[in-house]
Amino acid sequence: SYSQIGIFGTEKFKIFVNNAELCELPSGTVVDVKFSNGKFVISNGEVLDEVSGVIRFECKHGRLGVAGLKRAGSQALYRGNIELVEYKNGTFHVVNVLEVEDYLKGVVPNEMPVRFGLEALKAQSVAARNYVLSPRTKAYNAFDVVDSVASQVYYGAGSEKDLATKAVEETEGIVALYGWDLILAQYSSTAGGYTESFSNVFSDPVTKMFPSVPKPYLIAKPDLPNQIALNSDDSALNYYKSMPDSYDIKSPYFRWVRTWTREELQKAIQMNLPAQSATGFVYPSFNRGEVLPEIKRLDVKSRGDSGKIIELAIVTRGKTYIVKKELVIRRLLTNQGKALPSANVAFEQKFDSNGRLVSVTAYGGGFGHGVGLSQYGAGFMATEMNLPYDKILKHYYTGITLATKPVILSS
Repeated sequence: SYSQIGIFGTEKFKIFVNNAELCELPSGTVVDVKFSNGKFVISNGEVLDEVSGVIRFECKHGRLGVAGLKRAGSQALYRGNIELVEYKNGTFHVVNVLEVEDYLKGVVPNEMPVRFGLEALKAQSVAARNYVLSPRTKAYNAFDVVDSVASQVYYGAGSEKDLATKAVEETEGIVALYGWDLILAQYSSTAGGYTESFSNVFSDPVTKMFPSVPKPYLIAKPDLPNQIALNSDDSALNYYKSMPDSYDIKSPYFRWVRTWTREELQKAIQMNLPAQSATGFVYPSFNRGEVLPEIKRLDVKSRGDSGKIIELAIVTRGKTYIVKKELVIRRLLTNQGKALPSANVAFEQKFDSNGRLVSVTAYGGGFGHGVGLSQYGAGFMATEMNLPYDKILKHYYTGITLATKPVILSS
């Protein structure tokens, strides 16, 4: 939300207040808008109006820009219209209103490097189209999605790339369906060679139930068909200490190692446990100001098929804390101030002659939640294996069909 903003057009543009035209201004004119005493004050050197309601900027033959805002290293420019909608505490939302296909042109090159090739970008286009049409939760009232990783990374028209635009246009209106329903097209950077089932990663957004209800098209799947499930500590450790053939092999996060001394681990968990406890996935809860007893060891209580930790026990000299959900576990076990890249991780723990913990080494693979499409995997399948985008999508989303997006026709 903003309390003040400058908007301009690359061609002549109009300002509307509650759908009534206020004025037309020449290209490059910066219009300052600030919210004061319950009203928008609109000026371009001199006050044009003080109004309440919704302000809309329209630039039919060019793009609209936000003064001083950079996206992907360039001046932020946007297709469609920009609306300013009152929010709270003297602030307002800046909403870019545009068609889905135009929105995707500003998403796809920012979610996936164009070097991954046309077919990978087409797979990403379909996944991103599904994701905006059928999000996991509807979190916002004044708009549908935000422009960050909280939804999808959208940097507008100034960040568009020709090959990504071609991918969006060549898949125009195409979505992934399971039965007659749009799928929830989860995707992440790197699965690490084995994707995970939806239910083992995400809780129910309403009831907080975890594991959540499975989705038949988001089930754990290895890159290589003969790979055994990794739901034991030994199988997970062997897999993540090795470099097997994988579609994800070119990712810098395909395999990684993190190490803590006992003191470093104690400090990290002590610092992060109150905030992660507030998510409701730490039992018993741990409040700010409490002191964590000395950690004896980490015990993995439950893993998914990809080896992803579902439930972790932090065994201390006083209590045992049970921690659930991959994102909570990743944010709890920070190393040099950074969350773990993924929860596809197995531990080697060293103890001294008295059985006291000395150090913990984590062997891991992947970056992100690892459910659905793996972006590095899609890039490998497109550039190294010459696979078309539908084959890529059908590997990562089990049992889907591709179709044009549903349109409701009425008289």
